[in-house]
Formats: sequence, C-alpha cells, structure tokens
Amino acid sequence: MVSKKVVLRFPEEIADKPLVSDICKKFNLTFNIMRANIFPRKEGILTLEIAGEKQLFDKGIKYLKENGVSINFVEESINRDENRCYHCGFCVAVCPTEALTITDRNSMRVELFKDRCIACGYCVKVCPVKAMSLPEEF
Repeated sequence: MVSKKVVLRFPEEIADKPLVSDICKKFNLTFNIMRANIFPRKEGILTLEIAGEKQLFDKGIKYLKENGVSINFVEESINRDENRCYHCGFCVAVCPTEALTITDRNSMRVELFKDRCIACGYCVKVCPVKAMSLPEEF
C-alpha cells in the first residue's frame, strides 16, 4: 500500500471531467480531499491524499497525467532552508496540520513533518526570513 499527498492542477478545459472519480473506479484508489480551489470555467486545484496498491497508484497517476492534469507530490515539494530558519515559531502558529511543530519546549526547535503537509503555503507567507518554500506552481 502507498499513500501520498498530491497537488493536482486541472486546466480550464478539463476541470469539468470526473478524473478523480475515474482513478478510484479504474484503479481501486481512495482519496481524501485536503484542500480545494475550484471555480467554474477556470483552472481547478486539488490537494488530495491518494492511497492504494503501489502498482495501481502509479497507473492512476499516469492516467491523470495522460489526461492533462499536472501533478506535484507535496512531500517532495515543501522545503525549509535550515541555514535561514531560526525557529521563531511563526510557521507553527499558522500550520493547520501540525506539519510544523515545536516538539521540545526547552530548545523551541521547530520540526517539519513533511508527511503531514498539505501545501497550503501559510508557512511560506509568514516566515520572516523566507526559510520555507514551495514551488511556484503550488
């Protein structure tokens, strides 16, 4: 079994197609919607956690790409520049999933748990030293 968070971008011309539903039916995958920005006659952006058997997961991702969906894996995309971060905690205050957390109150060190991230970008916006980053396509 594999479970990954992905950001899917649906161009305007395919935003009305049931492609997520298709991968569930065709490849026996499940999904959980983490975040969604969908507007009529415009690009749609979905952050999903997709799960299933590895081989079927790969086929589902391939199917989405073949149908014009651009895909980014969240865990591979969120970054923190350790040389810039001074563990102020601003990001912790805005992180809705506790992907950024202070695990030791003595050191006040901020830990990044990439597997919890949903690529909301709040940490990027509030970081005073710009230590957090996501690709522009997010």
